[in-house]
Amino acid sequence: MITRRTALTLLASVALPSISFAEAPSLAAEVRLGTLPPLPERLPRNPRVVDLPAMGRSTGRYSGSLRMLISGQRDVRLIPIYSYARLVGYNADLRLAPDLLAGFEAEDDRIYTLHLREGHRWSDGSPFTAADFEYCWRDMMNNPELYRGGPPVDLIADGKVVAFEVIDPLTVRYTFASPMPDFLPKLAAPLPLILFAPHQYMRQFHASYQTPEKLAELVEINRVDDWQSLHAKMVRSIRPENPDLPTLEAWRPRTAPPAEQFVFERNPYYHRVDQMGQQLPYFDRIVLAVASAEIIAAKTATGESDLQANGITFPDYTLMKQAEKQHPLKVSLWRRTQGSSVSLLPNLNCNDPVWRKLFQDVRMRRALSVAINRKELNKVNFFGLGRESADTILPDSQLYKPEYASAWAQYDPDLANALLDELGLTERGGGNIRLLPDGRQAGIVVETAGESTMEVDVLELITDHMRDVGIAIYIRSTQRDVFRSRAMGGEVQMAVWQGLDNAVPTADMSPDGLAPTSADQLQWPVWGTWYASAQTAGKAPDMPEAIQLIELLHRWRASTTTPQRTRIWGEMLRLWADQVFSIGTVNAAPQPIVRAVRMRNIPNDALYGFTPTSFLGAYMPDTFYMARE
Repeated sequence: MITRRTALTLLASVALPSISFAEAPSLAAEVRLGTLPPLPERLPRNPRVVDLPAMGRSTGRYSGSLRMLISGQRDVRLIPIYSYARLVGYNADLRLAPDLLAGFEAEDDRIYTLHLREGHRWSDGSPFTAADFEYCWRDMMNNPELYRGGPPVDLIADGKVVAFEVIDPLTVRYTFASPMPDFLPKLAAPLPLILFAPHQYMRQFHASYQTPEKLAELVEINRVDDWQSLHAKMVRSIRPENPDLPTLEAWRPRTAPPAEQFVFERNPYYHRVDQMGQQLPYFDRIVLAVASAEIIAAKTATGESDLQANGITFPDYTLMKQAEKQHPLKVSLWRRTQGSSVSLLPNLNCNDPVWRKLFQDVRMRRALSVAINRKELNKVNFFGLGRESADTILPDSQLYKPEYASAWAQYDPDLANALLDELGLTERGGGNIRLLPDGRQAGIVVETAGESTMEVDVLELITDHMRDVGIAIYIRSTQRDVFRSRAMGGEVQMAVWQGLDNAVPTADMSPDGLAPTSADQLQWPVWGTWYASAQTAGKAPDMPEAIQLIELLHRWRASTTTPQRTRIWGEMLRLWADQVFSIGTVNAAPQPIVRAVRMRNIPNDALYGFTPTSFLGAYMPDTFYMARE
């Protein structure tokens, strides 16, 4: 929690002189040969010490390979999310703490001073210093050939770009013109705001430091169009496909695509150690085997994965429990952190003028919501283990109120019919389906990304619910990229997706998911693009309630205390619930987590979601290990 005039600094919590550092056996040969410095020379002078017994965990042992399954090359992006090395990060209690940083100071939520760890190094052994932040700021963000619109919107407050300064080789400062309370949370995100890059490595791909002849050669070798594309490709850390790019994560990529198997090996310069002085991670490598999405669950059930959550949903739970009897596996049920496991998102920006007008009328959204029998969905798809709810936050959040969950979430087909009649949709056609004002059948095409059988199962039941009130539902599955492109183009009438990304927020986390702020929000992608692009693309919202949400978000960004933010969150949650911008179904749904029975330090019960836990990241997979047989 960061409040006005707060200054926080956290250093190593264990007295370093009492620790005798222990080398990972897999690196011992390189140390003996002199090709790798001994561990004390590779660690920062003040490494992050993880006190496992204090966390209720056991001190681990070095283990070999951790096997996991992915559905395609793009899923290599899961490793930096799981590894979760961030400047600051959330722990299992969803509290922010320095990680890569030795500490930080926040003044008035406006001036942020970041302190690096002395002697910290990238995975190639080069120093991690303020020069890496300066390169990112000066040579990337403020180079119009790389960032055409200037620094990202996350570094702009009140229309003014943040002021950046290097205080000394281990200290940098970001000063905003007005409060920016979500600056630290954005650094802790699964896809974080990136403030630094390995400058010693990246300068070879930059026109300011490389000759035109060499750049042309590198452009051709890497099959890109120009040096800007080359730089973007080589610096990309969120999707780690460049084995040569230095990293600060626990595991570094060793495989370039294309491949059927991707290997990540331990980072010999990783900054974390356990309380006994053993450098983390405990696993020497992670091996990702590519399998089609349809068979990941089956392969997991036959013991081909040591740790699997990706590609498994609750309908696979029965199969996993049966597999426990035949293979050395254990399956746990965590709780998903989305506001709804499956949500219907009427596109308020769709091209069809009749449907756009209807979807922008709250009576239509409320009618569709109360037409859904959530109890049946929960019983059929989740064995009754989920919570029937609107798309909203969970009781795990201190901001939760029961009325948010119950708003327009009751099963009431009579009310749905009355609302639809009130909208003027009183005429009926074939199959007793209502007719639109222009005489067309009131049929809604609901589009999915085609990645979840659960979405289709839920939609099939909802199709029956909607037919009972005179609305026809047609399901269309497409690929994710096509799906999102169609939504942005206004071609999607209604999408099915998960609900709020972060349904376990604190008041100090940004409520931007409740307002049109991103093109990924499929209920208003055009409005979201307008906000995310700093008003250079998309269109401004023209709906009073959407405008009000943006105004409330601006008030939150200008706030300086937690009580102020709590009140603003409450206003936004009430408006979101009342307006039903996202039609939720069931939340707190169980997520199967399958692991080898010998794996230790992984929780049996936890929250699982992209935000804020970074899936497994908040639980520190670098501390997971295999017990002896």
